[in-house]
Amino acid sequence: QVQLVESGGGLVQPGGSLRLSCAASRGTLDDYAIGWFRQAPGKEREGVSCIDSRDGTILYADSVKGRFAISRDNAKERVYLQMNTLKLEDTGVYYCAADPSFRACNGALQLQYDYFGQGTQVTVSS
Repeated sequence: QVQLVESGGGLVQPGGSLRLSCAASRGTLDDYAIGWFRQAPGKEREGVSCIDSRDGTILYADSVKGRFAISRDNAKERVYLQMNTLKLEDTGVYYCAADPSFRACNGALQLQYDYFGQGTQVTVSS
């Protein structure tokens, strides 16, 4: 079992950047696909991006392609989400999640992950 902690959220103006970080407070990120999700007020949670270092898969939602980049630092046991050219509609609580299945990040962003962190708030506002 793994416990996840997100950090790096905050308030940013449109067009700005933030980098979110996901770390394991218990356990290890090894042998997991890692996904980033977000939930805006009044909306359902949506998948943003995922990475599976076991097979090199990286996926993005269409809404963030070209603006967000997911990466993994195995030495630091962290997964990052670099968010550039932020828009008002990127506002929400961002969660990282882990799942041991190869299906979690394969072909399309999946929503069912076994372990979720508590989330970090991202607010894009002028």
